[in-house]
Amino acid sequence: MRTTERPAVPPRSSAPLTLRLNGRDATFVVEPNVTLLDLLRERAGLTGTKKGCDRGQCGACTVLVNGRRTLSCLALALVHAGDEITTIEGLANGGELHAVQAAFVEHDAFQCGFCTSGQILSAVAVIAEGRAHSDAEISEAMSGNLCRCGAYPNIVAAIAAVQGAG
Repeated sequence: MRTTERPAVPPRSSAPLTLRLNGRDATFVVEPNVTLLDLLRERAGLTGTKKGCDRGQCGACTVLVNGRRTLSCLALALVHAGDEITTIEGLANGGELHAVQAAFVEHDAFQCGFCTSGQILSAVAVIAEGRAHSDAEISEAMSGNLCRCGAYPNIVAAIAAVQGAG
């Protein structure tokens, strides 16, 4: 019997990464293939950002990068050196909920809650983008965030309430 030797696999090289995470500088040492999602959940301990499909199709992993919505499961962490990353944990101001968070509670815009952090962060961006003028516009702008429970009417109502108050 003949054995075949496999060539040794070189260790993955790591690189330092500094970014601004929820208003604070954070430094990590990461491998080139680490996604922003895995960095947030596994290394920063910020588990509010959810791993849904891990293919960029559901929106559960949505975070804000420099104020723009980003699917963190598709983003390599090292690409975001120096960027401002906002997760659901960084949205509230101390003990005071962000207006969108409060509206989601008020309008019962979640059921199981799995998609909620991605929905809320997308909603913050949709409002900032000025794309929340009608229920139809809100639905279109939020179409990248899926909710298995079907809380869409309440999600739209929450976003419309914040937009109307702004």
